[in-house]
Amino acid sequence: MHNQNEPKTVADSAVEMRYLVMPNDTNPQNSIFGGVVMSWIDMAAAMVAERHSNRPVVTVHVGDISFKAPIRIGDHVLIQASINYVGKTSMLVGVKVIAENPFTGITRHTTTAYLTFVALDDIGRPIQTRGLIPETDEEKRRFESGKKRIEDMKKSKTK
Repeated sequence: MHNQNEPKTVADSAVEMRYLVMPNDTNPQNSIFGGVVMSWIDMAAAMVAERHSNRPVVTVHVGDISFKAPIRIGDHVLIQASINYVGKTSMLVGVKVIAENPFTGITRHTTTAYLTFVALDDIGRPIQTRGLIPETDEEKRRFESGKKRIEDMKKSKTK
């Protein structure tokens, strides 16, 4: 286990989850309810934030969720979540959802979302979280993009 103040890498806290789309997850068009996908996204992202901070976390913002393609009954769904940026108390987690037809093997990138979390101290107040060490070029790009995303979010709150 890491020291509470020691920075972590993106890989240290990344999460992958898989689901099978069942009839009770879907609407009359046999595609998944957006709210089901959103709950899966929030769960995976919260697990990333908890793993990064080693603290309880709360979702403070869900932004830029994009539904790009439908997910159908019987599809296998892969949710990939990783931390993109860490500020003083905020953690930005990026989530990618991929649906796979298990019979053809064809995969589709169906959903993307960005969620912001804060870690909580023992009495439920936001606390400073550990740093992030982006290692790959892609992780560094996501870190800079995440920094801008958080700055833009803060600017829009002060307007």
